[in-house]
Amino acid sequence: MKKNKINMNTTNSFLNRKKFSFTQLSALILGSALSYSALAVDVDAGDYTALPAGTNLAMIYYQNASRNELYSGGDKVSGDFSLASDVGILRGVHFTEIGGYIVDPQFLLPFGKLGAGKDIAALGEESGVGDLILAATVWLVNKPEDNTYFGITPFLYLPTGTYDNEEGLNLGENRYKFALQAGYITNLTDDISLDLVADVMLYGENDEFGATKETMKQEASFQLQAFLRYKMNPGWDFRVGLSQTFGGETEVNGAKMNDAAEITKINVGTSYFVTPSVQLLASYGRDLAVENGFSEDNRLNLRVLKVF
Repeated sequence: MKKNKINMNTTNSFLNRKKFSFTQLSALILGSALSYSALAVDVDAGDYTALPAGTNLAMIYYQNASRNELYSGGDKVSGDFSLASDVGILRGVHFTEIGGYIVDPQFLLPFGKLGAGKDIAALGEESGVGDLILAATVWLVNKPEDNTYFGITPFLYLPTGTYDNEEGLNLGENRYKFALQAGYITNLTDDISLDLVADVMLYGENDEFGATKETMKQEASFQLQAFLRYKMNPGWDFRVGLSQTFGGETEVNGAKMNDAAEITKINVGTSYFVTPSVQLLASYGRDLAVENGFSEDNRLNLRVLKVF
């Protein structure tokens, strides 16, 4: 893991020109640097499909994202920015039956690299492991005969990831988080299906936020996601998705940062079973509107799924 201590002279010069404090900039970065976990629980279309008890899934994800525009209060901040991420996730899922309901205990382990450049190059770069995520969906509606499912998933984020309060960027967040998500899938026609997903995220405190180890709190955040999938054949589909995230204002040592998220993003993609037990998925997305934080101008997601 490469360490890059913050050059405070360079950073403060930039902040003075932009009328930001280091704490305010850090809070803005928090909401957008780790798009896989910071404010919401992103899903892929089809994730709320229940599989038979005894089925196992092994997945690996890769996401590359670039950000070149910073927003505060809906206004674009002048400057020349670069914030990039290369993030992977290892995920294991086991489907079982408990009390007549299909349940899938699972874990997700993020890892990867973050890097800042141009006006914010002083924030450096960081690589390592993110916070371990434990989850389990319970399907209250499970009708595979007509592709109708409804499930509820609690997520617990453990502060196990790489974190250094003296670093400008971190993959770990040094706090517990809890999310509750609900997902629904149904067919609109024989070839078109609809996915609807909603979640709420609750945050614990980070008592080592920033170089002076301040206490950072965060209000709950919410996300709504919707997908349409068109089935080309039983193993191949095209999908388009829209997501809206809001809430999640941070507070540092009692001072509100006025950085509540309001992010609208879109993605398009395809999935294909190359064999009966191996599925490949690729999607491309970007942010359409951002109230606070960095706007992702490009986001590529890849996933390999193995059924066994």
